Amino acid sequence: MVDTSPSDTQVSTQPYATGRTVSSWWRLVAVALMVALLVGWAASASMYEQLKAQIGHLQAKLQVLPQVRYVSVLLDDKQQAALLITFDPTAGVLQLQRLNNVAEGPEDSMQVWALSGGSQPPRSLGLVLSRYKTLQLPAKIDDLSGVTELAISVEEKGGVSDSQGPRLPYLFKGWLVQKAI
Repeated sequence: MVDTSPSDTQVSTQPYATGRTVSSWWRLVAVALMVALLVGWAASASMYEQLKAQIGHLQAKLQVLPQVRYVSVLLDDKQQAALLITFDPTAGVLQLQRLNNVAEGPEDSMQVWALSGGSQPPRSLGLVLSRYKTLQLPAKIDDLSGVTELAISVEEKGGVSDSQGPRLPYLFKGWLVQKAI
């Protein structure tokens, strides 16, 4: 039987065969750098996931927001802004926002007209029935095809038909501008 006691075996106290020793300070630095690297990786992965979630949330929010396709600022006779009109084709509405305090009388109605350049007669887009600052009128994209200007006239209560046309000069008038998509 062979005796293998520790006194007989050669145990090297040097960690490397080259004779160099690594100080515990360098080991501590290496561990700290590994921890910093792992924390940085975890933080960047978390930020990436948060960014993806924010993009998804904003895309869903964008689907709900009005997509204004046409804009018109109607001016009064002094060239002051009187009415802002926008058209959202996804909602199918003309959004009217009053920019001044002009209101129709008790026996009158304000009527919105679509004007096409040339010999085509004006077409009625509806009546401004609300005394509030904003109002929506139902409209389709076809209602604005070929239209270059929008105008408002004061008509008798309930408005007039397209065939009759506006009876008085326009109170407000402005160009219809199609926004770039």
